[in-house]
Amino acid sequence: MKLHVRHTTRYRYTEPLRYSVQALHLWPSSGAGQTVLDWCICAPAAVVVQPDCLGNHVHAFSLAARPEQGLRELSIVAEGVVLTHGVAVFEDAPGLPHPLFYCRSTPHAEAHPRMAAWARRCLPALAADGSVPSVAGLVQLASAVAEQVRYQPGRTAVETTALEAFDWGLGVCQDQAHVMVAVCRSLGWPARYVSGYFHAASEPGLASHAWADVCIDVAAARWVSLDVTHRCLIDERHIRLAAASDYTACPPIKGVRRGGGSESMAVTIVIEPVA
Repeated sequence: MKLHVRHTTRYRYTEPLRYSVQALHLWPSSGAGQTVLDWCICAPAAVVVQPDCLGNHVHAFSLAARPEQGLRELSIVAEGVVLTHGVAVFEDAPGLPHPLFYCRSTPHAEAHPRMAAWARRCLPALAADGSVPSVAGLVQLASAVAEQVRYQPGRTAVETTALEAFDWGLGVCQDQAHVMVAVCRSLGWPARYVSGYFHAASEPGLASHAWADVCIDVAAARWVSLDVTHRCLIDERHIRLAAASDYTACPPIKGVRRGGGSESMAVTIVIEPVA
């Protein structure tokens, strides 16, 4: 499927902005699951490439505003066309971190004995030796996570941890992905968080989406991508932006500023099929 994406982030400030530095995970990479045909980022200052050891395309810009400018608004637009292939099982490119790097706990996706015990109750067929189940077994586990963490917007925030969402039994796609990652790590399986886009005319609120990668063969660095929210493997509706240990390592935009007073942010994502 060929998809055109326009992702606009607009910041407004109550006082003049003096200085801003932003890091952007807004440029998808070509790979087994997709081919990037065209992409660009428009920002209020020159955008430069930032090195990334995780295989993500990261960019950054810095903006210094003069007081007399009275700058109270800035926008960042990422736009392009991606051909999706619907490939859910793939191997990492050479040079990326070893899969065992993603066994380590992180603050937002921390392994916990209660999660491991819960997974074993949900899936009694899990191997006693700790080996990763089949792809079908992982889809079953993702479905169990979606059942445990019901999709409810507005009840959690970007600071919510996997254990909090697991205990509260609710969250959004970010929380469901974090819980899936944390459950897998609790069982000793490498897993990572993925940010991206999802195209479905009936679900515009999920245009900005998140899912999980689980390593099914450490030696071959082979992974399977699972959309926990939809209880399925990723398919042609998904565009992968970035992958990391958790959300905090690959948010779409992250930065610091001076001045500006209070800040408000509005995000608009439009995804349309291309004939």
